[in-house]
Amino acid sequence: MVSGPTVQALRTAAHAVGSFDHRSALVAIQTAQDALDSAKAHHLAELERSAEYELDGASTVTAWARDHLRIDARQTRSLINADATMRELPAVGEAAALGEIRLDHVKLFTFGLKHIGAKVVTDAEPWLLAVATTHEPVQLRRVVRALRDAVFPDALDEDWINGMAKEDLQLSPVPEGWHLSGFLKTETGAKLKAVLDSLSIPVVANDDRTVAERRVAGLDRLLTSVLEAGLPTSKGIRPQLSVIVGVETLHEAMTAEPGKAQPTGEPAELAGFGPIGPQRLSYLACTGDITPILTTGDDIEQAQVLNIGDTIRLATPAQRKAVIARQHGQCAAPGCTHPPSTPLRSVQGGAPTHLEIHHTTWWSRGGKTDLDGLIGICTSMGVPPQKARSGGGTHPRPPRTARDRSPRTGQVRPHHPRRQTH
Repeated sequence: MVSGPTVQALRTAAHAVGSFDHRSALVAIQTAQDALDSAKAHHLAELERSAEYELDGASTVTAWARDHLRIDARQTRSLINADATMRELPAVGEAAALGEIRLDHVKLFTFGLKHIGAKVVTDAEPWLLAVATTHEPVQLRRVVRALRDAVFPDALDEDWINGMAKEDLQLSPVPEGWHLSGFLKTETGAKLKAVLDSLSIPVVANDDRTVAERRVAGLDRLLTSVLEAGLPTSKGIRPQLSVIVGVETLHEAMTAEPGKAQPTGEPAELAGFGPIGPQRLSYLACTGDITPILTTGDDIEQAQVLNIGDTIRLATPAQRKAVIARQHGQCAAPGCTHPPSTPLRSVQGGAPTHLEIHHTTWWSRGGKTDLDGLIGICTSMGVPPQKARSGGGTHPRPPRTARDRSPRTGQVRPHHPRRQTH
């Protein structure tokens, strides 16, 4: 490596540091920094070839770099690989020594040599270098990948197939909110990006939100619009978020000053997430609709209000809401581990969309469409309602009457109602 260009870059930067021309100073400093990075890569590679790191008691060059340069093994190997690339592509090495390109550019040439081939990259070196000296690394990355795709078009289909095999989407509740992770195939990711890009455009000239904040806000707008009007109903109930809360807790949250609510009852529960505080409850109550479900009061039970006897087979929307509230949105089948927010047959999400309401006694055999005789079970469990828990979780099942049992065996009759349609 010729050190002259690097030394000259350092001299220019040293002179510019004391200048009042900040633009020229920044350019000179960046050039010197890039030239020094190239020199560092060269000397690290030479240190490895000479094994002089052993003079300081180090067993490897990566161990020496960790102790003396405070850089990890991955960065050390990356620098050594960059030197190899600059040796194989002299024009790239010269540009790096002059500080005309950054090591991030050099790494992309390394990628090209490995994944495209030395001959192709060597032939393309002049025009690839022209891109590198005039654009940031991300633009060179696009050009190098486009070159690879042109040389190996079959790799595009391989990437597409591999991408489909990696598809995954996980949404997990955590104390602060939700953690989202996963991998989307090309088409799905492109659709999501197109939608989020459209919804996250700054709405005002002085919008100071970060790109990430605007993207999250755009996703929230998308989900809100879909939940409001974009999905079909499920057994008469539009997809929604469900918050189960006692009247005392709700009243305290709505009437107390922010931060001073002291609810006496159990905290509100957001279906699929868990307990929430008074301020969040107040916010959701202000932005949503409230569906009152009477549990007890003045010796009148909810069942007495909602019972419709055996004249109608399908549960009413009000009964569905009451059953879901009673079960806290959970499937009543023993051993069911699906959380309330896991959609099993639809993409609506939320507890009200994945439970089917069954009779604990066949409707055709005298079972009534009364609240105490109804139970919510996941659409994919296939468990007879008589073997399920009526309340979900630790809630007890409704009491059975004599007619719930077979006259000969005394066993609970199985119940397989026709799938409810709408």
